[in-house]
Amino acid sequence: MNRATPRLRALAALPFVLATVAYLLVLALWYDRLPDPLATHFGPDGGGRADGFTGLAAYALVSTGLLLAAAVGWNLFVRRTALWGAWATAGFTGGLLVLILRDNLDAADAAEVVSPLANLTVAAAVAAVLAVAGLALTRLVPREEPAPGPGAPDGPRLPLGPSEVAGWSRSTGSRTLTVLAVLALAAVPATLLLAPWPEAWLALLGLVVGVPGLALARVRVTVDRRGLTVRPALAPRPRVRVPLDEVTGAGVRDVDPVTEFGGWGYRVWPQRTGVILRSGEALVVRRDGGREFAVTVSDARTAAALLNTLVERRGRL
Repeated sequence: MNRATPRLRALAALPFVLATVAYLLVLALWYDRLPDPLATHFGPDGGGRADGFTGLAAYALVSTGLLLAAAVGWNLFVRRTALWGAWATAGFTGGLLVLILRDNLDAADAAEVVSPLANLTVAAAVAAVLAVAGLALTRLVPREEPAPGPGAPDGPRLPLGPSEVAGWSRSTGSRTLTVLAVLALAAVPATLLLAPWPEAWLALLGLVVGVPGLALARVRVTVDRRGLTVRPALAPRPRVRVPLDEVTGAGVRDVDPVTEFGGWGYRVWPQRTGVILRSGEALVVRRDGGREFAVTVSDARTAAALLNTLVERRGRL
């Protein structure tokens, strides 16, 4: 999967920076003409009359934080073909925030403020204009060549004699996941003891998060004549196994948990799965049909070399 280049990330962040600057400039120019608190939520009844209010300073902070958080989110997940989406999101969000300020302008009582439904149309129009701009800027981002898949002809090999047998095993883990899992499990008895009975079911959430988290916090990765096996370091189950018969090749590459797998832990995507506990070096196994399985582990090159050798030996049998 292609990663976002620095230029792509900069172009994805740019519309949010522009929207934030424009929004703060309008806020500064209109600040003395705005009520405090502002009308910030409008109900469907009464022609869009205000039914929710926020302090002026708090609204400024929350709005700015919203734009910056959206910028971060798009930077984590943006792809060349979706750059227009970042610009559209910035246009719609920034436009709506400015329109809310306009609706509050010179209002003596925020409770009387009305936000017409047409505001959504105006914000959508701004989003469409910026989407076109983002689409045009896509040409500034060069097309990325896909990363070479595991099992390429120049993949690593481990020299083994015809009668030699070899195996490889290493454990890997995540301190962050361990801490989070322990905290989630520790919250279970506290919830059962302190929470009122109707809310005590929330203890189940601690179990749902804590048990799988602790199981994946440290795993053992093994490569041998049976293929690849990943299991919890402290228990034989649950485990993930890629049989040698399904392996077409193996390689090593650095992975980014968020942009490539959407997070940490056991990840499942249409054409790739993985046990992703950190960023960096990972053993990537290509399976029949082009699917990939990745696991982040040190000394992944040795594991890949052994798998490639075992696959070649199997083909000669």
